[in-house]
Amino acid sequence: MPGGSGDAAGGMAEGLRAAGERMREAGGQIAGQGSELGLRMLDQAETNTREAFRMMRAAAQARDMNEVMRLQSEFMREQSTRSVAQAREIGELIASFGRATIGQMTGKS
Repeated sequence: MPGGSGDAAGGMAEGLRAAGERMREAGGQIAGQGSELGLRMLDQAETNTREAFRMMRAAAQARDMNEVMRLQSEFMREQSTRSVAQAREIGELIASFGRATIGQMTGKS
């Protein structure tokens, strides 16, 4: 049976090499995904900042305190909706990255 154990060792070594290569590829993919995620979050922060300044300008031009309160209420409602959508977007992006990475590592991409 000496030939059998050599074949098994060779098969195991090849399997380990293939697994290592898949992990290396997945690592590269993760780095790219991290950049995409970071850029998406920066886009969201920029949108939130722009909207906050828009609201501050509107409040500065308000005729009275009732208008300021109405603008603030409107802004909070919009920001809440925006925050939920942004969290959902980031969550979906992370989930898709996870699925792609697992698929890559298991060879089922």
